Amino acid sequence: MDATFTPAATLRDVTLRDGLQLTRGMLPTQTKVELVRRLLALGVPELEIGSLARADLVPPLANSLEVVEQLTPGELEHCWLWVATPRHVEKAIAAGARNFQYCLSVSDAHNRANIGRTAEDSIAAMPAAVERTRAAGGRIQLTLATSFTCPFEGPVDPDRVLALAADPRTDGADDVVLCDTLGQAVPAQVTGLIQRVAAETPHRRIGYHGHDTWGLGVANTLAAISAGAGFVDGSLGGLGGCPFAPGASGNTSTEDILFATRPAWFTPAILAELVGTTEKLLSDLGEPNRSKTAQGARSKAEAFEWVIR
Repeated sequence: MDATFTPAATLRDVTLRDGLQLTRGMLPTQTKVELVRRLLALGVPELEIGSLARADLVPPLANSLEVVEQLTPGELEHCWLWVATPRHVEKAIAAGARNFQYCLSVSDAHNRANIGRTAEDSIAAMPAAVERTRAAGGRIQLTLATSFTCPFEGPVDPDRVLALAADPRTDGADDVVLCDTLGQAVPAQVTGLIQRVAAETPHRRIGYHGHDTWGLGVANTLAAISAGAGFVDGSLGGLGGCPFAPGASGNTSTEDILFATRPAWFTPAILAELVGTTEKLLSDLGEPNRSKTAQGARSKAEAFEWVIR
């Protein structure tokens, strides 16, 4: 594989959390566990596997802790859970989880819609979440939703993002994840914000979570990597969206990110297996496949090594 394609960032697949939030179908616990093991076996380095969001509000994620309970400690080292309160962390630790995305929105309006409190309330509770995570020997990220635009308030002031990332009450977070929740950002915005946050918090890994609503998912992801992001998120077939953010559509496709960045473990044979896995999953859920790479892999351009024969 050409070394020029090797990215400095790690891919995290978020199919089993953000990917499932808007789906009509429900995946049994065992199906989710099998998908976790399948993706890890293919070489995907990190996964987001569920959420502690209220089951009545996000039914497809209601069995997240059951999934955690069936995974081994070694498997869980590669897995992350979405949390929004210290109590969420406690419950997840009891099930065996150790890696957490502590999420809050930069805009108060979205934080109220998504979590039911102000962003200040969420920040104030974060030290307790960090303390519980550290006591269990785990890792925790500060995940900032609506880092670019809010469905209720419009454009988000980058200074507000910087203020939250630099707030002393978030000091215990290993990483800061900047989320283009609506997929409305453009590459220049992504580059600028990641560079600013990285400069303000040089001791942390910066992550980027993008959506492909306006067709710039891959472009924004590549901009994030070039700006210094240590990891980026994607979802199989571009599945996903936020039920509390009107206008949000699917995530940036895992297949498209991998095809664009080509980490050393990602080969044409792995792509073929990944496409097959995605196609079965989306068929079971009754969801469309939005991945351009998956479509290209099924094309008739047989002289290209990435085409599935």
